[in-house]
Amino acid sequence: MLNDTRPRRQYRQVADQIMALVASQALAPGERLPSERDLAELLSVSRPSLREALIALEVEGHLEIRMGSGIYVGTIPPADGATISTDSEGPLEILQARCIIESAIAEEAARHVGDELIARLDDNLREMGAALNDRARAILLDGQFHIAIASGVGNSVLANFTAQIYEKRLSPFFTQFSSRFEGPRTWRLALAEHGAIRDAIADGDAPAAREAMRHHLTESQRRFTESFLVERHRGA
Repeated sequence: MLNDTRPRRQYRQVADQIMALVASQALAPGERLPSERDLAELLSVSRPSLREALIALEVEGHLEIRMGSGIYVGTIPPADGATISTDSEGPLEILQARCIIESAIAEEAARHVGDELIARLDDNLREMGAALNDRARAILLDGQFHIAIASGVGNSVLANFTAQIYEKRLSPFFTQFSSRFEGPRTWRLALAEHGAIRDAIADGDAPAAREAMRHHLTESQRRFTESFLVERHRGA
């Protein structure tokens, strides 16, 4: 068997740095770490990688993130099996992959557009508009929107792939990550972006459909990386 020479994922490397900092400063359970901004500067890492690392460590029980307060060493020992695999994709890596792949799928869907697809998308948009305050329902409908577009291409491999990569959004890591940044405001923005994708596909405008999907998933990444992790979000 060949040895796996792939480097540890960026967020996992940052998580190791954070835990090394906790150890070097002998921080006890319940003690506070430096702020998100200070940690990023201290470790010389990007804010997105830091956020992924912090939330991975929170899922594992090593840290506790208190909204509006700060980042603390976990007070409850990590449970058995709570460690995230070093091979687990980070949420932002997943969104980046989706942006590349689903933009091409939307472009192709615009070339194969039919009344049935547009009717499915319209039903989905109406249902999502009524579910902006129901996170679980909004996530379900979000997935159905993207899968419907892939299904509209008429290629079962693309439809299955889109469903499989979207399922990664339901992992404990991604769920915890997105719960820190999502809310009615971000779902309203996503709904408007979905509407632009629908319109481009309905018009049969392949380049516009590609750009609308790229914009949507790029904005999804931006919404996760530009807000502060531990500050309360106004209007969220």
